Amino acid sequence: MRIWRGLALLLVAGVAGGFVVTRPQPLSDDALSGVNADPDHGAVIFAAAGCASCHRAPDTEEGPLAGGRAFTSDFGTFYAPNITPDPIHGIGDWTDLELANAIQRGISPGGAHYYPAFPYTAYARASAQDIGDLIAHLRTLPASATPSQPHDVGFPFNIRRSLGGWKLLFGSDDWVLNGDLTAEVQRGRYLVEALGHCGECHTPRNALGGLNRANWLAGAPNPSGKGRIPNITPGGLDWSEQDIAIYLASGFTPDFDSAGGEMAEVVLNTAQLTDDDRAAIAAYLKAVPAVADPQ
Repeated sequence: MRIWRGLALLLVAGVAGGFVVTRPQPLSDDALSGVNADPDHGAVIFAAAGCASCHRAPDTEEGPLAGGRAFTSDFGTFYAPNITPDPIHGIGDWTDLELANAIQRGISPGGAHYYPAFPYTAYARASAQDIGDLIAHLRTLPASATPSQPHDVGFPFNIRRSLGGWKLLFGSDDWVLNGDLTAEVQRGRYLVEALGHCGECHTPRNALGGLNRANWLAGAPNPSGKGRIPNITPGGLDWSEQDIAIYLASGFTPDFDSAGGEMAEVVLNTAQLTDDDRAAIAAYLKAVPAVADPQ
């Protein structure tokens, strides 16, 4: 009897401990203090972060960020939500801090975990000023009353609380590339690892969906099942820095091919950056460790 009672106490303690460690960890209340938001600069952050590529309604080149685009994965199908200023179906009645918590911590205004199909683990590295500017820009965009679609995710992945454990395992906001970096490479790191979240597509994942940082940017299977997302380390991409910068501005490769599929949308975003920023991205991509393509 004493053994069973002890086991029961251990079980209760384990459940309680799990409940504590998987709870959301929001930003501090003063996380945006001192930020004098600039919506014009926020438009640049909006482009660098690729917000329109995911949140614009499917089959539209312009128009509000009403969501609805489907993203398939091994864990289910996720649908981009409405992030327009609509107060009911969008983000119109969210506070700036609530938006910052969503973007950088993956936490809803109601305190629930967001699925990491939303790349908040990358955005966690962004500066408070850039996040404040981005939020200010989002508030200037056209509103849409289109309801967000629910995700199609089955058990056990529909247990949101478990995402707290996923964040503990894979939610590091440490930089991947470290060392004695030039100012240009540091800027490129910020654009690639934080705002551009390039690793979300170009880095392979483990069985739990965490990024395999040992093979950073080394290419990955396409979640749609069609083809493979390329290796963009020096072990797989032999373009010069100038070649990369030109591609990010025009979409044209050194072989006079052009970007297609989702990368075409990425180029629409990087084309809005400055020449210096595109050069910084190129410098970063030449500085990351080379990973050879599989034979």
